[in-house]
Amino acid sequence: METCIDFLECLETDVVLKIFNCLDDPGDLVRASTVSRIWRHFVVGNGLSKQLCVEMFPQLSSIAHITEPDSRTIKLTDAGSSKSMEWEVQEKEHKVYAALLQALTNVRSSSIDCISEAVSASSTDNYPDESVINTLDPRDRFLRRASYWSSKGQKDPSVPETLIYKLKADLCIITEIDIQPFEAFFQPGDPIYSAKTVRFRMGHPKNQIGMESDLSYLPLDEPADDKFIWTYTSQEFTMTQENRLQHFKLPEPALCIGGFLQIELSGRVQRQEMDGLFYICVSHVKVLGRPLSPAFQVEVLEPSGKLLLKYFSDELARTLQPSNNGKDPETTNVRLLTSEEMLWGRVGLLQYLVSENNQLQEHAIDWDDDDENEVEQQLAL
Repeated sequence: METCIDFLECLETDVVLKIFNCLDDPGDLVRASTVSRIWRHFVVGNGLSKQLCVEMFPQLSSIAHITEPDSRTIKLTDAGSSKSMEWEVQEKEHKVYAALLQALTNVRSSSIDCISEAVSASSTDNYPDESVINTLDPRDRFLRRASYWSSKGQKDPSVPETLIYKLKADLCIITEIDIQPFEAFFQPGDPIYSAKTVRFRMGHPKNQIGMESDLSYLPLDEPADDKFIWTYTSQEFTMTQENRLQHFKLPEPALCIGGFLQIELSGRVQRQEMDGLFYICVSHVKVLGRPLSPAFQVEVLEPSGKLLLKYFSDELARTLQPSNNGKDPETTNVRLLTSEEMLWGRVGLLQYLVSENNQLQEHAIDWDDDDENEVEQQLAL
């Protein structure tokens, strides 16, 4: 014990790499890089933080460039013309990937609802009353009207349906998706229009220009699956024909690069008595996880499909900030209605007030205080 020998100086490089690859905790890897100058050179020079990132989330292998504010682009594929330049690139790469590891690890302990808005449904029965937008509201009734999305009816129960949502950031780590099938309380027997199985995909638009900021050109009631490239596909999960929020926890947290999620619903189990067709209806959807913004943003580089990772070190603390008991403090159970949604709300209200034969006087409506307050709030918008 009088003479201490660093095993890094005694073992072959490939043996040392095998030892360090046993460190699957990002914190251990970062701490190892601070043991000594020799250890730091080994961790940084061999890109171990990047290796661990890619091992945890293989999609990150597509990162070709890293940028930081007020800094030039780091090209990871051609690391400089001198040893000093190469070391500078490796140091910056280690810094960014170590911070990314910290963010990826932290998100597992806290999550929020990551849905930003509904993008499209492969079909919609009565649009806009049964729009996919309704799935963002946890209530199954709004102004005494059922609130849900419904597919079009099909004779073949095997015809699938898809719902697409935009997430709160272009880089999110997702741990669980929750779905509540709709129970038609206004039909005989209160049938529940669930699917047999569900599967999830995550990815980015094929055409990046304008897609992230403006989705208005994508009809909510028509399929848009061909507008996206899906880089992650989950296993199939079994749904039950029950009127409750069903939790589908991913075996491992999934990294969504590009900010879009698709829900594929397969197998229709409920036939509607009125027309004999099979439908799938969803009352509510939640996507649990954590956005990696504002510290990290990603851009897909066309036509290569490679990724540009943007790192804002000053924002890292905000990214790592734990959630408020699983709730986003800025969006806790509050969803701001768009002007289009408010218009639909008014249309729905009028449809509720006006009977099928357009004779309002034949239908007396018993309003209570809660109804009046809710209507006043909506119309005040």
